[in-house]
Amino acid sequence: MESSISNIDIGIVIFYFLLVLFIGLWISRKTKTGEDLFLGGRTFGWGVIGLSLFASNISGSTIVGLAGAAYTTGIVNSVYEWMSGLPLIIAALIFIPLYLRSKITTIPEFLQLRYDRRSQLFFSAITVFSTILIETAGALYAGSLVLQTFFPGLIMWQTSLVLAVVAGIYTAGGGLKAVVYTDAIQAVILIVGCGIISWILFGQLDYDWDKVVASAPEGHFSVVQPIDDPGLPWPGLLMGVPFLGFWYWSTNQYIFQRVLGAKDMKQARWGVVFAGFLKIIPLFIMVIPGAMAISLFPDIANGDAVFPTLVTKVLPVGLVGLVLAGVISAIMSSVDSALNSSSTLLVIDFIKPKRPNITEKEIVKYGRITTLVLMIVAALWAPQIQNFTGLWDYLQQMFSIIVPPIAVIFLVGVFFRRGNGDGAFWTLILGTLAGVLLFVLEQFDLWHLHYTMNVGLMVILSTAIFVVVSKLTPAPDAEKIKKLTYRKALIMDSFEDVPWYKNYIYQTILLALTIFGILIWLW
Repeated sequence: MESSISNIDIGIVIFYFLLVLFIGLWISRKTKTGEDLFLGGRTFGWGVIGLSLFASNISGSTIVGLAGAAYTTGIVNSVYEWMSGLPLIIAALIFIPLYLRSKITTIPEFLQLRYDRRSQLFFSAITVFSTILIETAGALYAGSLVLQTFFPGLIMWQTSLVLAVVAGIYTAGGGLKAVVYTDAIQAVILIVGCGIISWILFGQLDYDWDKVVASAPEGHFSVVQPIDDPGLPWPGLLMGVPFLGFWYWSTNQYIFQRVLGAKDMKQARWGVVFAGFLKIIPLFIMVIPGAMAISLFPDIANGDAVFPTLVTKVLPVGLVGLVLAGVISAIMSSVDSALNSSSTLLVIDFIKPKRPNITEKEIVKYGRITTLVLMIVAALWAPQIQNFTGLWDYLQQMFSIIVPPIAVIFLVGVFFRRGNGDGAFWTLILGTLAGVLLFVLEQFDLWHLHYTMNVGLMVILSTAIFVVVSKLTPAPDAEKIKKLTYRKALIMDSFEDVPWYKNYIYQTILLALTIFGILIWLW
């Protein structure tokens, strides 16, 4: 597809790049301590938390992939978007008070407090590896591919390097505060830009929902698919999606770091619920437009070309630049979040314990150095992915290997007080090895379950390992873990005296009803 981008649109994109860089460097002047760099000085309100959670989660490949999948195979994969509210509700109810009362900087620190340092180091190392080599490099690679569909003359390694350097500079300088505030801007641009496309397309179908559904193949607008569906079979919807969502939204440093930087408990909980509502929006501005494109552009052979086609064929000059800025926003918000979180993990979980007398100035220095080093690693690795497409597919499947044992030691561990350090450590080791075994069997065509169903099975196995090993080894100190496990008082922590319309409980109920309403609508 030849580029049909005007100079005005290119100018808008360049202006956006400069604006984001300026904001990041401006914030860097006020970044003096480790808490400033890694947690934004714990000053975030609910609005920027919610917008930043949304923006960090949406990558350039997400936008293109959702539209392309909706065009070619239907809207079933959209469940990963609008069902995100359910694990976010769990985070708001239980994990936010546990994390914030513990005063942790990294999620693995919680494992050290609840279990021991072995689990902390294992989880932290796995997280850094997957965040840099899968999340960051993947965002750069996929983002470069997306931009090449608009600008065919772009060279992969140069594009990846420019994206990495811009994101790396303002992230190293301004830390999490720069990440969060640029994310908030990026989220608004993304929602507005994609929303305009959706509205224009809907108008071309006379704003008639029945016409939209009738124009698509049968079953295209159903999220409950047969057990042999290659995309997302219905058992995977029940067995895999909830646990993948829980891991991503409640235990992933890459996502949850901005919640740890909340001003207080109220702002954190409101921000997470706000993000749950925001995550419903992609269904309407990314997924459904892809499905609507079937009747307007029926001859698109490659699903990845659907979104670029909509942008260049539907939007007028000026709005193309706005949407392109939104796409670049999505790429950069994923990259900046990944760089900042990985830097935080390396400094707080590995460097600081080795140097207990380290000063705040040195923490900031190490944080900035590790951010820039990780930026270079991701930028160098990203272009190589095109030479290892098979390996890249395998790496993506690795999430179904690493998620189950992690989900168990967090989710089961906060309810099962008998769970101890040995149980957690051996669950991580044996659960991960069992996942690797299933993965190998699958490569030799000896195992045929969808990866989402594998997640469910591995959660059951990991739970058994956790319970059995914990029962066979000494019990943890009951007093020590009392404030690190579930108790009824957590639910209303900081909300005892607020009016009902400010009570996050009612907001979570509304969010849950909305999600189940969409599920029934798209059944």
